[in-house]
Formats: sequence, C-alpha cells, structure tokens
Amino acid sequence: MTSVPPEPRRYRLLTGPDDAAFCDRVTAALDEGYVLYGSPAATFDGEHVIVAQAVVLPSATTHETRPV
Repeated sequence: MTSVPPEPRRYRLLTGPDDAAFCDRVTAALDEGYVLYGSPAATFDGEHVIVAQAVVLPSATTHETRPV
C-alpha cells in the first residue's frame, strides 16, 4: 500500500523566539513556495522577544472568501 503525502497547509502561522532558528523556518517556508502574508508581529514575554509571521501558498489568496 502506497501512502499519499498530505496536502500542504495553505496557511501557516510561524511563531517563536526572535532568533536565527525562526528566520530559518521562515526561509524554509519561502523555499517551499509560501509567500509572506501580512506584517510580522512581535511581543515580549518578560524574557524573550517572541515573533510571528503568517505565510500562505499563492493559491490560498485566489480563493473567494465568505464572511463568517
């Protein structure tokens, strides 16, 4: 039996400490075909700066959205 790889998520929110590993994760997503979506966000947890960046596959931005 051959397993089918799962479909990639159209939307991902990458979060973590503001360090080289986070930048590497964003870079890897871009290399996989994702594009940045919106502005990055940053907050301070009392010890570290925590950042977030949304990424989407280009096909995700072409779907019609409906109000919830």
